[in-house]
Amino acid sequence: MKIIIIENELYLAQSIASKLSEQGYTTETFSSIKEAMSSQGDVYLLSTNLPGQNISSLIKKLKDKIIILMVNYINNDTVGEPIKLGANDYIVKPFMIEDLMRKIEHYKEYQNLLNRTSLYEEYMDNLLSKIDAKFNMNDIKPPLVIETNYQRLVDKIVFQYIETTKNELIFIPLSDENWKEKIESSNKLSILYITEIQELKKIEREALLSLLKEYKFILCSTSNIECNFNTITLNTDSKLYDQNEILTIDDYVKFIVNSFQYKFPDTELSKKLGISRKSLWEKRKKYNLFKKK
Repeated sequence: MKIIIIENELYLAQSIASKLSEQGYTTETFSSIKEAMSSQGDVYLLSTNLPGQNISSLIKKLKDKIIILMVNYINNDTVGEPIKLGANDYIVKPFMIEDLMRKIEHYKEYQNLLNRTSLYEEYMDNLLSKIDAKFNMNDIKPPLVIETNYQRLVDKIVFQYIETTKNELIFIPLSDENWKEKIESSNKLSILYITEIQELKKIEREALLSLLKEYKFILCSTSNIECNFNTITLNTDSKLYDQNEILTIDDYVKFIVNSFQYKFPDTELSKKLGISRKSLWEKRKKYNLFKKK
């Protein structure tokens, strides 16, 4: 991590840089906004006491970086407006280097969390992008059991529901041996998304359903469940192949035809499937898998 220090008081800048260097940080100091504009750093310690200099341009340019203001006093000019422009926090001079380091580490951890969240969101969007999930979100009213032939379909609907409602979601797969503890320790204002009920024995299922009476949840099941909770069924003919799932021969053929019918002519596609072109045509007719014009 490289820390850029922008401070026109030379002794103070050198003192901060020296103490941070002792803690393993790489530092670089500048005495003016103009010099710092072309700098490359991860964290910017920006003095708001730079006579004749406008700090706004630097904050606007580097608002995706961690910016901590170093102020002599707190008012709208030194703290309020810079925070609105994109600065993260401030610290009042004189300050202990330990206090500054705590702020740096806090925002470093926060930024890493944002980056990971963005990565996971992009991955999930890509993973679920080919699943057609046209559904009226008004029908999602926890507590709710959703019976389906394809869990990823429900995954997509649940994530869309959470994005729409801004509720907190807690994911609890029942293959996790600590599922009961996770449920009991969860916030009862949150929505629990529970999957893999097939992993439980009958007596465990009964215990689960009894426990869930006190919580808001969406339970996804790939088999029929007898319970007193509101239950809906969502199925799809557009299942995607999952290497952990055993497909029927018909489901596999439908998956292959749907996935590759625009990449290969029927002659080659039937050959790859190990069937005749006539048999492929019959399966297209049976499952309504004709190409869209």
